[in-house]
Amino acid sequence: MKDIARLNMSIKVTSLDALNDQIQMEGKASSSYLAMASWCDQHSYTGSAEFFYRQANEEREHMMKIFKFINDCGGNAISPEISNINHDFSSLEEIFETALEQEIAVTNTINKIISLAKKTEDFAVENFLQWFVKEQLEEEKSMRDILDLFEVIGREGIALKLIDERIK
Repeated sequence: MKDIARLNMSIKVTSLDALNDQIQMEGKASSSYLAMASWCDQHSYTGSAEFFYRQANEEREHMMKIFKFINDCGGNAISPEISNINHDFSSLEEIFETALEQEIAVTNTINKIISLAKKTEDFAVENFLQWFVKEQLEEEKSMRDILDLFEVIGREGIALKLIDERIK
């Protein structure tokens, strides 16, 4: 009886697969942000460390939002296996550049899933992901704004401490 219910889930199988891939990506983003927070803690960038701890939590919340959506639609959400997290960074600026690249990658996959949902007329998935579109715009802007501080304030000495103090 349960197999019949799965066949009649409210989202398409292609969307289910793409959303499970997104769960993996969000989980990896969360772990990456934890690694960045740890690096910042080790280098006494406390503002940046707190920022990345919050980012890690947000990415986990995003993962859980997708996880719950899949299950609510009658699908089978897959818990992610996370590996290959980078813990080695050479500078605070590199961390924020990496974070921006990561956010852009997440945005691109969200857009691809929406495109797939449009193509397959999976309206529930398309509607669900609209929140993520807005969220990703905010995430990318936040990282770009922080990277702009390196241009304005500088990349060495006290400039790094001033940047760290401005990170919220």
